[in-house]
Amino acid sequence: MSASGTAAGQVEQALRQVTPGRYDAYEVLLRALATPSTGQVWMLLWHGQAGSPDAQYGRMEVDGHGYAPCVTSAQELSASGWMRSYEVVDGIEVARILYREHYGLWLNPHAPGGGVGIPWLDLRRIATGLDRQPAGPLRLSEPTVEVPQFYALLTQNAHRTPAVRSLRRAWVQPAIGEPYLAIGLDVYDTSPAAVDSVRAMMQQSISAVPDGLPVSTVAMSDEYDPVAMWLRANSRPFYDREAHGAVPPAPGYGYPPVHRH
Repeated sequence: MSASGTAAGQVEQALRQVTPGRYDAYEVLLRALATPSTGQVWMLLWHGQAGSPDAQYGRMEVDGHGYAPCVTSAQELSASGWMRSYEVVDGIEVARILYREHYGLWLNPHAPGGGVGIPWLDLRRIATGLDRQPAGPLRLSEPTVEVPQFYALLTQNAHRTPAVRSLRRAWVQPAIGEPYLAIGLDVYDTSPAAVDSVRAMMQQSISAVPDGLPVSTVAMSDEYDPVAMWLRANSRPFYDREAHGAVPPAPGYGYPPVHRH
């Protein structure tokens, strides 16, 4: 496999603009990596040859987190002094592989300053769609916005929706974009009928949200979602069917997130 000068140029041009605190420049880099054909990287193979079943990416650890090292062009490969095999792949493809293992991607670790690391949560954004997930790092906290009518209506509708086990909430402030109220959905059932019922519950409840307040939902079953992870570790349900003594239906595996901004 090979990559054109244009492919290397877009990623490297974006990479040169990234500095601490420049989240806008970092987002440009993520978009360059997420673009098929023009977001190619040279993955350094610690073992095996490109395309072989035993090929293994290199590994490095930074601040206790794992990363797979790569370079951004044939020129950077030469400058790195890497003597083993390598594999040229689209950034979106390697993102789909690495994030599920909780591994990030480290660009040009040989460069002055040590290069730039892309944490696994941002690889997940690349793999699943940058516009579908909030830009990190996220600041998460208990909501302070006063919307008692919304919570009351949502709780009432949840109690009437048998698929819902519990509801949690968080205030999410992305690095880029407007803050929003996130509702964590923990459900028993993921059948089409149950999914439709939970979606209808949210649609019926949104009418009580004040104008200008964005609200999103997140599946509590999503082990990769940073908001769901924070909710599981730091919050208690504001609605819990089982705490109210209701008999739960048959268990399920979670509800896919529906973003409502």
